[in-house]
Amino acid sequence: MANDGSHTTAVDSGDVRQRKSNGAASKIVITDAGRAVDKRLDSHENYEFGGPFGVVAIMTGFPILMYYLWICLWFYDGRLVYPSSVDDIQPFFARMWGHVVKDASPNAYAWKVYSGNFFFQLFIAWVLPGYKQEGLPVPSLNYKTLMYNCNALICLYTTLITAAALHYYNIFRLTEIIDNYGHLMSVSMIYGFGVSLITYLYAVLTGTQIRMSGNFFYDYFMGACLNPRLGSIDLKMWAEVRIPWVIVFFLSVSGACKQYETYGYVTPNMAFMILATGFYINACAKGEECIPQTWDMFHEKWGFMVIFWNFSGVPFSYVYSVVYMASHNPETYRFTAAGYVFIYTVLCTAYYIWDTAMSQKSRFKMQTQGITEFRKTFPQLPGCIVENPTYIQTAHGNRLLTSGWWAYSRKPNYVADWIMSLTWGAIIGTTTIIPYFYSMFFITVLIHRCTRDFERCSTKYGKDWDRYCEVVKYKFIPGIY
Repeated sequence: MANDGSHTTAVDSGDVRQRKSNGAASKIVITDAGRAVDKRLDSHENYEFGGPFGVVAIMTGFPILMYYLWICLWFYDGRLVYPSSVDDIQPFFARMWGHVVKDASPNAYAWKVYSGNFFFQLFIAWVLPGYKQEGLPVPSLNYKTLMYNCNALICLYTTLITAAALHYYNIFRLTEIIDNYGHLMSVSMIYGFGVSLITYLYAVLTGTQIRMSGNFFYDYFMGACLNPRLGSIDLKMWAEVRIPWVIVFFLSVSGACKQYETYGYVTPNMAFMILATGFYINACAKGEECIPQTWDMFHEKWGFMVIFWNFSGVPFSYVYSVVYMASHNPETYRFTAAGYVFIYTVLCTAYYIWDTAMSQKSRFKMQTQGITEFRKTFPQLPGCIVENPTYIQTAHGNRLLTSGWWAYSRKPNYVADWIMSLTWGAIIGTTTIIPYFYSMFFITVLIHRCTRDFERCSTKYGKDWDRYCEVVKYKFIPGIY
């Protein structure tokens, strides 16, 4: 990919035929028309999420919702509590606030544990060796490609070994994590708001802001900078992999430790959550080199929307089933043997589709950059690379994959990801609806994100996108939608 600003036409603008790669595709070159569209996409045109009022409502309402659901789950047996009468409104809110003040205060323990993990993950990301992966050309950097140090896998193993040693020698008992859920959640929120502000101010003061609207609240929410870095660490990719999924996994492990200490065994339901969260954290780590090829890295800015979600939203709203199981007798959510076989099978099947679909798309993008040798980490699943993929060549210069899982759906990874999220709630059956929050919220996020993504693609590719939609007819589920 030329980074010198030269303009070379890759294809005729009318060439939308479906093509087959020879397995070692030449690098794509962005056309003049493509550059013009990219320039438009890198400027602020319209408000999203309801504009300034909408994002303020999100930034205010979501933390309140997180507190409310945790309180209902931990203190009210999973029931969605509410004032019983008009006269109960003030006492009700007083009780809610009392739980936050007493049971979710950002105490010294929570600061020590959350900050300890935060800076430990930064340190090992900085010092440990990794696999060097080139990202996609960035339009705002004159199509320069950035290099990413992918060392999440060795960082994961280092974290697991360190945590096991600390637990074994009673320096830091993993059981204590789930017992301090509320306190840790509060500290995570402070980190989310604080890092978002620091990043915003840094971008503005250094003149590296991009796609700004001029409204502080909206720009704080969406972000001001695209590729913030701390030395060799790409902060956006680091935060996406190292913080949320490490916490989610260790919350599951903590819940299992608490069960073992209480009952002398770990239920298949809790073991399921360790497997499910383990799948996710390992997939992110072993396939980290695929992340630089995603829209998150290429286009999404690093603002409150992404930062708060990674630092607090994901880890403290995705594993409500663990919180419930850690505080309730296993007899309330036991399955039959057939039930366990079914839900474990669904999880493993959905994971396989999600993992291979993500790999197929990312490695196809690598092929378009001329990269044909791929990193091999465990486990590399069958079908993770499409041999001789078919695609539609766009006038923009990019190629749209029409092979593998991507021949049947425009978002096969989203469907599989959502099914996994559904099992995270279903593992406790119907005892409470709160653990299903993840899947209910996630489907809303995915549909909204698809709308944003498809609108961007329509603007970027024009008639080529229409042709792609004719070839890949279904947005999500083949034959249905």
